[in-house]
Amino acid sequence: MIIGASSFAGTIQEIKNEVQSVELYIPKLGLYKNLQLQDGVLDGIMDALSTSDLATSIHAPYFADVPTYPKELVVDTANMDRTHFRLMEESIELANRLNSKVVVIHPGRINGNRALSFSNMVKNLKELASTAHDYGVMLGLENKEGTDPGNLCCNTAELLEAVKAVDSSNLGVTFDVGHANLTCGGVSEKVRKFAKDLNGYVVHIHLHDNYGVWTNEYAGDMHMAPGSGTVDFSVINEISDYRGIYNLEVFSIDDIVSGKNIIFKVHA
Repeated sequence: MIIGASSFAGTIQEIKNEVQSVELYIPKLGLYKNLQLQDGVLDGIMDALSTSDLATSIHAPYFADVPTYPKELVVDTANMDRTHFRLMEESIELANRLNSKVVVIHPGRINGNRALSFSNMVKNLKELASTAHDYGVMLGLENKEGTDPGNLCCNTAELLEAVKAVDSSNLGVTFDVGHANLTCGGVSEKVRKFAKDLNGYVVHIHLHDNYGVWTNEYAGDMHMAPGSGTVDFSVINEISDYRGIYNLEVFSIDDIVSGKNIIFKVHA
């Protein structure tokens, strides 16, 4: 079992002392200035990784409307221009350089017309999957939380419809257990069914906890340590024959430590 953690939880040195993989969260690494990749910052990250045996995954830029997210790196996969495609290609190219297991990408936003937004997203995902194929990289399309009505691909039907429409061996699913809990209203049986529906498509897993309900803060998407909320993490066992990374998408080293202990206990 490969346990990983997102780079915003601590330094690479701190993370490598606790887990076997790090997810490089591109929007929050200070890698960009005026939309240009900063080679010096990237070199520092590469140097830090070179002194460890950490596996890596990459979290590409995505849509966010919060003060802590750099506005220049906002990417809505249902509404992309050439700058957005360049940003995403740079994440894919970095994954190739690092031999990363997967690049996590978010589905698009509903821009007035759901069907048109979905169609535009699929078209853009096809181009991204083609780029990923050229670099020999796997993309993982993440299920989003249903507590935000602006999100596409919150339920398994729409998520798998998108993956099947793209029809690429370089696009699978990032199963975000915390988001599934919110979409399913915190009902364990529904989350388990959610996991079963995705079995056979999952290339990456995100682990974090919440209370399964909308709140004023991030629509309930709290990203707490596993064991702090209502998620039954034994649902991960429904993804049979999975050999990828179980990434703890939490905010501190303490959360990594407590979270990984919960995951070890429930993993069959």
